[in-house]
Amino acid sequence: MLESIIETVENEHRKRPFGRVRMIRLTLGALAAAEAESLRFCFAIIAEGSVAEGARLDIDTVRGAGWCADCEASVALTERYAPCPVCGGARLRLTAGEELQLTEIEVE
Repeated sequence: MLESIIETVENEHRKRPFGRVRMIRLTLGALAAAEAESLRFCFAIIAEGSVAEGARLDIDTVRGAGWCADCEASVALTERYAPCPVCGGARLRLTAGEELQLTEIEVE
């Protein structure tokens, strides 16, 4: 995950050379297969030796959300496979909360 983000930053640096990277911002869904603290812990190690070495990692979290086909409601979700909090139905489609994407790079 973080390796591909660092690779993306490196590719951007090759396209448009810039100074050092000051900050990288990620959007992380609450239901994604990653935790913010784990990403922060690993970031410095993975960024070492890259153009992103020493950069700050900011993480914006997106809440989980879904749409229930049983009651046709848009609902907040705190668990990936939980039943609909409105009707108890199991036909939920996730609409938000699985994201892990690079949203901003601040450079010098």
